[in-house]
Parts: sequence; C-alpha cells; structure tokens
Amino acid sequence: MAANRPASLSVIDVQSQRPTVQLSLSRVGVTGVEKVIRIRHNGATSGTSPSAAVEEQQLFSARFECVVDLGPGQKGAHMSRFEEVVNEAIGEVVLGESTFKAETLAEHIAQLVRDRQGARRAEVSVEARFPEHKPAPVSGIQTQELYTLHGSAISSDLGTRRLIGVTAQGMTVCPCAQELVAGSARDRLEAQGFESEEIDRILDAVPVASHNQRGLGTLHIGCTESCEDEIEALALLEIVEQAMSSEIYELMKRSDEARVVEKAHRRPRFVEDCVREMVRGVVEAFPGLDDRAFVSARQVNLETIHQHSVVAERFGTLAEIRQELRTGVISPAHTSRRAWLDALR
Repeated sequence: MAANRPASLSVIDVQSQRPTVQLSLSRVGVTGVEKVIRIRHNGATSGTSPSAAVEEQQLFSARFECVVDLGPGQKGAHMSRFEEVVNEAIGEVVLGESTFKAETLAEHIAQLVRDRQGARRAEVSVEARFPEHKPAPVSGIQTQELYTLHGSAISSDLGTRRLIGVTAQGMTVCPCAQELVAGSARDRLEAQGFESEEIDRILDAVPVASHNQRGLGTLHIGCTESCEDEIEALALLEIVEQAMSSEIYELMKRSDEARVVEKAHRRPRFVEDCVREMVRGVVEAFPGLDDRAFVSARQVNLETIHQHSVVAERFGTLAEIRQELRTGVISPAHTSRRAWLDALR
C-alpha cells in the first residue's frame, strides 16, 4: 500500500523565504495577461422607446499588467495570485457595470493584488480594444471603428490614483508642404496673367495639395486619490480625433472620401499642433477638474514622404498646464506620469 501512496506535495512557502540578496524590488508581477471580457448592459433597440430596454453583450479584448513592490525580506511574489485576482475582479466589476471603465477595473485589481500579496504598493494597467459605430460624414453609412482604451491604477496605504486614456487614429496634413505648393501655384498663376486678388480667391476656394499622414493620438487623464471626477472615454476620443486635421472612417462612399480629404487639407496641422489641440481640448472640456490631475497627450504621425515617423508629447499636472496657458510662463519641469504615480509612496 505504501508503494502506491502518492508523494506528498511540499507545503513550504518558498516565495516567503528570505532571498540570498536582501534587496527590495521596484516592480514584480505578470505582464501580457490576455482576457476576452464579455460585458452585459441594458440598452434600447434602435427605433424603440427608452423603456424598451434589451440586454446586449459586447466583447472586449483586454491585456493586463499587474505588479507590486517587493520587500527585501521576501524571495518572490505569488504569481498565481495575480491571475486569480484578475479573474475575480472581472467577475465583480466588469460584468456588473453598465459601461466598461478600464480605470475602475484597474483600481479594483490593484487594491485586491496589494491585499493578496501583502505588498506596500500595487500597480495595474489595462488595455482593451473596443468598437464604436459612427456614420460616415456625407452618406451616413454606418461604419465600425476600433479604438484602444487604457486604464491604470496604483494603490498604496495612502490611497489609489487612476488614469484613463484612449488611442485613436486620424489624418494629418503638413502645413509646410502646403505653403510650398501654394507658393508654386501662385507663381504659375501670376505667369498666366492672374491678378493678386484673383489668385487669393482661387487659393482660398480650392484646397491646396500637401502630403498627409495617418496619425495616432493618445490622451491620458489621471485623477488623484481624493478626486471623484468621472471621465468618459468617448469624451476623450472626441478630443483626440478633433485635434487632428480630420477623423477617418473604415468604410466610406466617394462623397465621404471627398469630404474627409477636403476637410483635412483645410485644417493642416503639424504633429506638435495635434498635441497642443488635445491639451487645449482637455482644459476646455473639463474646467472643474482638480489642478492636481495629470494630463498626457502624445501624437505619432506615420510619414508618407519620409521613412521615419514623427512624435510630439506634452505631460504635466493641470496646474502646470493652466498656469502656462494663462501666463505664458513655462513650468520649471513637466511632471511625468511616473513622477505623478510615484507620489503615492
């Protein structure tokens, strides 16, 4: 009988043993955890009254990163607990929400992870791809657009800070090249005998060509541990798309294409312009947001006449940004995302 008895499993908690080198670690955890989240919510079917609510479901493809600070006396974190917490939080938060809020999910996971790991601090990031339906600008044809939703949270005994963010695509037109093309057109029109006033009218009436790019805009807003503001992802998406020369659509008719191209060429913008427009959009859209809130705007333009891409970014607290816009005085330093999060130590 003894020969058939299964070997007993070790009950020694190896992770809790003291490490050979007793040094604390800044970030220990899991990354690249992928989940497909099915969210239930109630909504009215098209053409029905608001009271005619039906249950709908929507899938989100989400990727998680969960890390904790590890003390010098602990050999390792309990990695399986991260997966357990993610699954538990999805069931408690997401399935019960009428609207998926990535930052709420990240906050809940961070608090659970810190408790389960016995850590001083925990940090969680969530990225989710989600669809939105919107009509093309002229034909009205419904098109499905995919966006990325970002949520982050950091939890310590001082409280929890949350970040909500979005990434959207759009189109940008180069102002510099457009001026060069307009100058050449003016010279040719003058050579053909057109008067200066006539040339001005022509160039004002006809959008001038330029090279264009597909732009990737990312906007984050961070709320402090005492902030109760609710930031809607759709409001951030509108700010990002409007910061570029034109929004883009996956499905368009010819009339839609003409409208998008003309709109973009009448609003030429550098990569730097897009970032400044995003920041201004946040200041104007959220006038009551706490000065301690954090803002990060980043734009990457995929160049068409160069092999490289171009990037611009601005980050800082709302107090820093508002003061600079109001007074023109540059802040001595722009508070980074890392510094803003690390304030909860």
